[in-house]
Amino acid sequence: MEQILKAEKVERIYRVGKTELKVLKGVSLSVNMGETLAIMGESGSGKSTLLHVLGGLDKPKSGKVEFNGTSIYGMSAAHLARFRSENVGYVFQSFHLLPELDIVENVALPAMAIGSRKAAKARARELLVEVGLAERVGHRPQELSGGEQQRVAIARALMNEPDIIFADEPTGNLDSGTGEKVLNYLFQLVEARRHTLVLVTHSQDVASRCSRELFLKDGLLI
Repeated sequence: MEQILKAEKVERIYRVGKTELKVLKGVSLSVNMGETLAIMGESGSGKSTLLHVLGGLDKPKSGKVEFNGTSIYGMSAAHLARFRSENVGYVFQSFHLLPELDIVENVALPAMAIGSRKAAKARARELLVEVGLAERVGHRPQELSGGEQQRVAIARALMNEPDIIFADEPTGNLDSGTGEKVLNYLFQLVEARRHTLVLVTHSQDVASRCSRELFLKDGLLI
Protein backbone atom coordinates (compact mmCIF):
# COMPACT_ATOMS: atom_id res chain seq x y z
CA MET A 1 0.00 0.00 0.00
CA GLU A 2 1.05 3.59 -0.65
CA GLN A 3 2.43 5.45 2.35
CA ILE A 4 0.77 8.79 3.14
CA LEU A 5 2.30 9.79 6.48
CA LYS A 6 5.65 9.11 8.09
CA ALA A 7 7.16 10.26 11.38
CA GLU A 8 10.82 9.69 12.27
CA LYS A 9 12.32 10.04 15.76
CA VAL A 10 9.86 12.71 16.84
CA GLU A 11 10.54 14.33 20.20
CA ARG A 12 8.35 16.87 21.98
CA ILE A 13 9.44 18.60 25.17
CA TYR A 14 7.45 20.96 27.35
CA ARG A 15 8.94 23.29 29.95
CA VAL A 16 7.16 23.63 33.28
CA GLY A 17 9.05 26.29 35.18
CA LYS A 18 12.65 25.06 35.19
CA THR A 19 11.65 21.47 34.56
CA GLU A 20 11.71 19.80 31.15
CA LEU A 21 8.99 17.25 30.49
CA LYS A 22 9.80 14.99 27.55
CA VAL A 23 6.40 13.76 26.33
CA LEU A 24 7.54 12.12 23.08
CA LYS A 25 10.93 10.41 23.16
CA GLY A 26 11.71 9.56 19.56
CA VAL A 27 8.45 8.30 18.09
CA SER A 28 8.55 6.74 14.62
CA LEU A 29 5.62 5.40 12.62
CA SER A 30 4.18 5.22 9.13
CA VAL A 31 0.57 5.29 7.95
CA ASN A 32 -0.67 3.90 4.66
CA MET A 33 -3.27 5.53 2.46
CA GLY A 34 -6.77 4.35 3.34
CA GLU A 35 -5.66 2.83 6.65
CA THR A 36 -7.49 3.30 9.94
CA LEU A 37 -4.97 3.48 12.79
CA ALA A 38 -5.71 3.69 16.51
CA ILE A 39 -3.09 5.04 18.91
CA MET A 40 -3.89 3.97 22.45
CA GLY A 41 -2.47 5.01 25.78
CA GLU A 42 -3.37 6.02 29.29
CA SER A 43 -4.45 9.56 30.13
CA GLY A 44 -1.40 11.85 30.07
CA SER A 45 0.65 9.47 27.92
CA GLY A 46 1.07 12.06 25.14
CA LYS A 47 -1.50 10.68 22.68
CA SER A 48 -2.99 14.08 21.89
CA THR A 49 0.47 15.65 21.63
CA LEU A 50 1.47 13.01 19.09
CA LEU A 51 -1.71 13.56 17.09
CA HIS A 52 -1.13 17.32 17.02
CA VAL A 53 2.45 16.81 15.85
CA LEU A 54 1.34 14.41 13.10
CA GLY A 55 -1.40 16.78 12.01
CA GLY A 56 0.77 19.87 11.66
CA LEU A 57 -0.57 21.63 14.76
CA ASP A 58 2.43 21.34 17.11
CA LYS A 59 6.02 21.46 15.88
CA PRO A 60 8.26 18.79 17.44
CA LYS A 61 11.51 19.60 19.22
CA SER A 62 13.32 17.23 16.85
CA GLY A 63 12.57 14.58 14.24
CA LYS A 64 10.46 15.00 11.15
CA VAL A 65 6.95 14.40 9.85
CA GLU A 66 6.41 13.78 6.15
CA PHE A 67 3.16 13.88 4.21
CA ASN A 68 3.41 12.19 0.81
CA GLY A 69 7.18 12.54 1.05
CA THR A 70 7.20 16.25 1.92
CA SER A 71 8.37 17.49 5.32
CA ILE A 72 5.46 19.48 6.74
CA TYR A 73 7.58 21.33 9.30
CA GLY A 74 9.92 22.41 6.53
CA MET A 75 7.07 24.48 5.07
CA SER A 76 6.56 28.19 5.66
CA ALA A 77 3.81 29.11 8.13
CA ALA A 78 1.49 30.14 5.29
CA HIS A 79 2.18 26.95 3.33
CA LEU A 80 1.62 24.81 6.42
CA ALA A 81 -1.71 26.53 7.13
CA ARG A 82 -2.83 25.88 3.57
CA PHE A 83 -1.67 22.27 3.80
CA ARG A 84 -3.80 21.75 6.91
CA SER A 85 -6.81 23.39 5.31
CA GLU A 86 -6.66 21.38 2.09
CA ASN A 87 -5.32 17.99 3.19
CA VAL A 88 -6.25 17.40 6.81
CA GLY A 89 -9.49 17.10 8.78
CA TYR A 90 -9.65 17.25 12.58
CA VAL A 91 -12.18 15.90 15.06
CA PHE A 92 -11.53 17.00 18.64
CA GLN A 93 -12.91 15.65 21.91
CA SER A 94 -14.44 19.03 22.82
CA PHE A 95 -16.01 19.66 19.38
CA HIS A 96 -14.57 23.22 18.99
CA LEU A 97 -17.66 24.59 17.26
CA LEU A 98 -18.18 28.34 17.11
CA PRO A 99 -21.30 29.26 19.13
CA GLU A 100 -22.04 32.43 17.13
CA LEU A 101 -22.44 30.43 13.89
CA ASP A 102 -25.17 27.98 12.95
CA ILE A 103 -24.14 24.42 12.18
CA VAL A 104 -24.13 24.93 8.41
CA GLU A 105 -21.70 27.82 8.83
CA ASN A 106 -19.56 25.80 11.25
CA VAL A 107 -19.26 22.93 8.76
CA ALA A 108 -18.66 25.25 5.79
CA LEU A 109 -16.00 27.32 7.56
CA PRO A 110 -12.91 25.35 6.37
CA ALA A 111 -13.93 25.84 2.73
CA MET A 112 -14.95 29.48 2.85
CA ALA A 113 -11.37 30.77 2.68
CA ILE A 114 -10.53 28.80 -0.45
CA GLY A 115 -13.76 28.79 -2.47
CA SER A 116 -17.28 30.04 -3.00
CA ARG A 117 -19.26 30.73 0.17
CA LYS A 118 -22.47 29.59 -1.53
CA ALA A 119 -20.92 26.33 -2.73
CA ALA A 120 -19.39 25.71 0.71
CA LYS A 121 -22.77 26.06 2.42
CA ALA A 122 -24.42 23.77 -0.11
CA ARG A 123 -21.82 21.07 0.53
CA ALA A 124 -22.11 21.63 4.29
CA ARG A 125 -25.85 20.92 4.10
CA GLU A 126 -25.17 17.71 2.16
CA LEU A 127 -22.68 16.55 4.80
CA LEU A 128 -25.10 17.34 7.62
CA VAL A 129 -27.67 15.12 5.90
CA GLU A 130 -25.06 12.34 5.75
CA VAL A 131 -24.48 12.54 9.51
CA GLY A 132 -28.22 12.46 10.22
CA LEU A 133 -28.72 16.14 11.06
CA ALA A 134 -30.95 17.30 8.21
CA GLU A 135 -33.61 18.46 10.67
CA ARG A 136 -31.10 20.49 12.70
CA VAL A 137 -29.94 22.76 9.86
CA GLY A 138 -30.27 26.34 11.06
CA HIS A 139 -29.61 25.47 14.70
CA ARG A 140 -26.58 26.68 16.63
CA PRO A 141 -24.23 24.31 18.51
CA GLN A 142 -25.65 25.13 21.94
CA GLU A 143 -29.06 23.91 20.77
CA LEU A 144 -27.68 20.43 20.02
CA SER A 145 -26.77 17.48 22.21
CA GLY A 146 -23.13 16.47 22.66
CA GLY A 147 -23.49 13.63 20.19
CA GLU A 148 -25.07 15.91 17.60
CA GLN A 149 -22.29 18.46 18.06
CA GLN A 150 -19.69 15.77 17.46
CA ARG A 151 -21.49 14.75 14.26
CA VAL A 152 -21.28 18.39 13.15
CA ALA A 153 -17.54 18.24 13.89
CA ILE A 154 -17.21 15.11 11.75
CA ALA A 155 -19.00 16.83 8.87
CA ARG A 156 -16.67 19.82 9.25
CA ALA A 157 -13.61 17.53 9.15
CA LEU A 158 -14.83 16.11 5.84
CA MET A 159 -15.65 19.49 4.33
CA ASN A 160 -12.55 19.88 2.15
CA GLU A 161 -12.35 16.16 1.25
CA PRO A 162 -9.06 15.73 3.15
CA ASP A 163 -6.58 12.96 2.49
CA ILE A 164 -6.29 12.19 6.19
CA ILE A 165 -8.46 12.71 9.27
CA PHE A 166 -7.12 13.00 12.82
CA ALA A 167 -9.60 12.23 15.61
CA ASP A 168 -8.65 13.05 19.21
CA GLU A 169 -10.75 10.99 21.65
CA PRO A 170 -13.87 11.60 19.50
CA THR A 171 -16.17 9.87 21.99
CA GLY A 172 -14.39 11.01 25.16
CA ASN A 173 -17.17 13.42 26.20
CA LEU A 174 -20.06 11.12 25.24
CA ASP A 175 -21.92 8.28 26.91
CA SER A 176 -21.38 4.81 25.44
CA GLY A 177 -24.59 4.69 23.38
CA THR A 178 -24.10 8.14 21.89
CA GLY A 179 -20.42 7.42 21.30
CA GLU A 180 -21.24 4.26 19.39
CA LYS A 181 -23.60 6.19 17.11
CA VAL A 182 -20.96 8.86 16.47
CA LEU A 183 -18.34 6.20 15.67
CA ASN A 184 -20.70 4.52 13.23
CA TYR A 185 -21.05 7.74 11.26
CA LEU A 186 -17.31 8.42 11.39
CA PHE A 187 -16.23 4.99 10.17
CA GLN A 188 -18.98 4.73 7.54
CA LEU A 189 -18.02 8.06 6.01
CA VAL A 190 -14.27 7.37 6.17
CA GLU A 191 -14.75 3.99 4.50
CA ALA A 192 -17.11 5.30 1.83
CA ARG A 193 -14.70 8.09 0.87
CA ARG A 194 -11.53 6.03 1.38
CA HIS A 195 -10.04 8.57 3.76
CA THR A 196 -7.10 7.71 5.99
CA LEU A 197 -7.94 7.91 9.70
CA VAL A 198 -5.60 8.27 12.68
CA LEU A 199 -7.48 8.14 15.96
CA VAL A 200 -6.25 8.39 19.54
CA THR A 201 -8.21 6.79 22.35
CA HIS A 202 -7.86 5.12 25.73
CA SER A 203 -10.74 2.76 24.87
CA GLN A 204 -10.02 -0.72 23.54
CA ASP A 205 -13.57 -0.91 22.16
CA VAL A 206 -12.95 2.19 20.05
CA ALA A 207 -9.47 1.08 18.98
CA SER A 208 -10.73 -2.34 17.87
CA ARG A 209 -12.74 -0.70 15.10
CA CYS A 210 -9.50 0.34 13.38
CA SER A 211 -7.44 -1.87 11.09
CA ARG A 212 -4.30 -1.40 13.22
CA GLU A 213 -3.49 -0.48 16.82
CA LEU A 214 -0.39 1.00 18.44
CA PHE A 215 0.20 1.79 22.13
CA LEU A 216 1.99 4.87 23.45
CA LYS A 217 3.83 4.30 26.72
CA ASP A 218 6.61 6.30 28.35
CA GLY A 219 6.92 8.49 25.26
CA LEU A 220 7.43 5.61 22.82
CA LEU A 221 5.14 3.56 20.58
CA ILE A 222 4.78 -0.14 21.21
